[in-house]
Amino acid sequence: MEALKPSKGAVKKTKRIGRGPGSGMGGTSTKGHKGQKARKGAKIRLGFEGGQTPLIRRLPKRGFNNKKFQDEIIEINVFMLNKYEDGSIVAIEELKKMGLIDSNKALVKILSNGELEKKLEIHAHKFSKAAIEKIEKSGGKAVIIK
Repeated sequence: MEALKPSKGAVKKTKRIGRGPGSGMGGTSTKGHKGQKARKGAKIRLGFEGGQTPLIRRLPKRGFNNKKFQDEIIEINVFMLNKYEDGSIVAIEELKKMGLIDSNKALVKILSNGELEKKLEIHAHKFSKAAIEKIEKSGGKAVIIK
């Protein structure tokens, strides 16, 4: 019975640097000559330019970010509301009970993906035009919350 061993070329010997001139990698140990990177423990952080003001600080700041003041909007498609019973009122509390939304602070917008097969009165902060058409086509009512 033959012993298991890795296939030919799968295992390489590790490069042993700094082990004398006979190794071919003695002397400078593959680090070239002198300089910051040749020294022991040389790790230079990303973007460091030797004390010169880095490029990222030389370029001007551009743009404007207003995301911290932006309202969070949770989008719900019309087909997701088919879970509710025919003729029921779907308010924010009911959406939260069913697990469709998880935040009290977020605004809810109803979008028109899919088909609505039930007559529902839906209360939400925003509706797409196509969603309102689909809700009214199924005999329901779209109520905008302020």
